[in-house]
Amino acid sequence: MAAPYSPSPSPSHPTAAALVLLLLLLHVALLGKCAAAANVTFRPGEELRRYRRVQALLTRLNKPSLRTIQSPDGDLIDCVPAHLQPAFDYPRLRGQRPLGPPVRPSGHHRRPNHTADVGVQLWAVSGASCPEGSVPVRRITEADVLRASSVRRFGRVPMARVRRDTVAGGHEHAVGYVAGDEYYGARASINVWAPKVSTPTEFSLSQIWVIGGTFGNDLNTIEAGWQVSPQLYGDNSPRFFTYWTTDAYQTTGCYNLLCSGFVQTNSRIAMGAAISPTSGYKGGQFDISLLIWKDPNHGNWWLEFGSGELVGYWPSFLFSHLASHASMVQFGGEVVDTRAEGSHTATQMGSGHFPGEGFGRSSYFRNLEVVDWDNSLIPLTTFHVTADHPNCYDIQGGVNAVWGNYFYYGGPGRNVRCT
Repeated sequence: MAAPYSPSPSPSHPTAAALVLLLLLLHVALLGKCAAAANVTFRPGEELRRYRRVQALLTRLNKPSLRTIQSPDGDLIDCVPAHLQPAFDYPRLRGQRPLGPPVRPSGHHRRPNHTADVGVQLWAVSGASCPEGSVPVRRITEADVLRASSVRRFGRVPMARVRRDTVAGGHEHAVGYVAGDEYYGARASINVWAPKVSTPTEFSLSQIWVIGGTFGNDLNTIEAGWQVSPQLYGDNSPRFFTYWTTDAYQTTGCYNLLCSGFVQTNSRIAMGAAISPTSGYKGGQFDISLLIWKDPNHGNWWLEFGSGELVGYWPSFLFSHLASHASMVQFGGEVVDTRAEGSHTATQMGSGHFPGEGFGRSSYFRNLEVVDWDNSLIPLTTFHVTADHPNCYDIQGGVNAVWGNYFYYGGPGRNVRCT
């Protein structure tokens, strides 16, 4: 958008922008002196360029809002007009507005007043909400961006996540999966924990992956679940998140709304916001239910949270393989192990306890289902479970009349058998 014309100021009266730039240069000079005193190489020009890149990114991500809500955990939630959200920066979405509700899969029963298994987002605990026609967007701060490895990689996962059939780049998994058919979605209920994460550059998550392509450069994924990531969010709270990529995490896709693509339609759920309450060891257990499916009418991939809350959709044109269907669905946990202390990380997966401890102690996925070609939810067949390092994080599956297909998973990471 072009700025309006502004007359030139008198030379004797510097503008506010000039004063800001002067203060920034003085700040850079001071940092340079401090760095010299500490015998550290400092490049003021590079710092200034980085500062400008950070500010440009914040301007692009933080859209004008109708209302701002202060969350108890310090987050600011901006109520952004739905047609101004980051999705509509995408070239093929510019000038459009969010689509109406899709056709839900048959066999899906909504429970609009049932909240016992949904969990609550902290920002909405006080009863605050966004006006109709707007969507809640977690505001991104300069500190958020500066925690990333680079401005360019902010909001993206390390590319080493590409392979799930090996332990690559320190990413370890305990997952259940189905493969060998055409899949049009998946559903599960996941209990939420607050696992310990040992260092800021590690994370622990539990999610659903909807996958197309191979585990090479053509990998397509749609992902949703909960995650503890100090580097991304600045704390150790479990947060509701989404992700997508169409080229194996290389240049496309991002978390939540940190790039254009995912179209949010919900005014009550904020992606990237903290979930509360969480499950307790030998205490109450709290689920979030997630459903991802491909709308048979328009072909877009929709996300539902809880018992009927449509969050939004990924347009089908974002993808290559997933433009038609998925070839694999995975459910489970993932941890990053940086071996920062020279041994296996103590970052926990799930509850931090092994699956053998069972209900109330171990983390679980229950009521696993997939969506078939006829837009129907069906039980899993030929379901497999696998763990990269079962001495660190393990998984045990089962089937019963109440939970259908389910599994317990997770672990403490470093222990006497995991070094």
